[in-house]
Amino acid sequence: MTRRPSRTRRPSRTRTARGTARCGSPSSPPESTDRRLVTENASPDVDPADLAAVEQQLGRLPRGVVEIAARCECGCPAVVRTLPRLPDGTPFPTTFYATCPRLTSAISTLEAQGMMREMTERLGTDPELAAAYRAAHEDYLRRRAELGSVPEIEGISAGGMPDRVKCLHVLVAHSLAVGPGVNPLGDEALAALPQWWDRGCCGVADAAEAADTPEQDV
Repeated sequence: MTRRPSRTRRPSRTRTARGTARCGSPSSPPESTDRRLVTENASPDVDPADLAAVEQQLGRLPRGVVEIAARCECGCPAVVRTLPRLPDGTPFPTTFYATCPRLTSAISTLEAQGMMREMTERLGTDPELAAAYRAAHEDYLRRRAELGSVPEIEGISAGGMPDRVKCLHVLVAHSLAVGPGVNPLGDEALAALPQWWDRGCCGVADAAEAADTPEQDV
């Protein structure tokens, strides 16, 4: 049977009004950011203040962002939704990308503790869990297809889906973006995380935390 862990309070999935100031998110991009590059690298519908916050979180200009898919309790972006083909033409299968450095650091701790290996083993012995995880894979593909078709990554989701667990960051980002009950292993990993936002606004996280944000690939 699929294990259903007890749930902890989730960060907000609600959108903050365009142009509204929020904790750790400047009202305009930092002076070091070329506004033209911001427009080229993200949808014009995304608030420049959010893009500036993501740039601060990642330590680089965000690419191909179409929306903020989830936020931390402080109001800063936690997960971005990204085009399947980046502005430079690179195929990018990771539709939901975790940006909060405190969130990604906490997820990395779970990975180091062996959670991915344990989950992959369970996929081989629990048919119900395997079926639910495959459905999550199909959901990921469907949501990515809404943003365009990229033949090079056709049928490839992310995070190791549908047969194994390769990246918990991808699974947690998926769960945060779409809500509970879609990705069972993303939900489990999210429930196992500490309340990373308790340390304060993730928009003012240490530079070392931002540098620790891992790549989240297939």
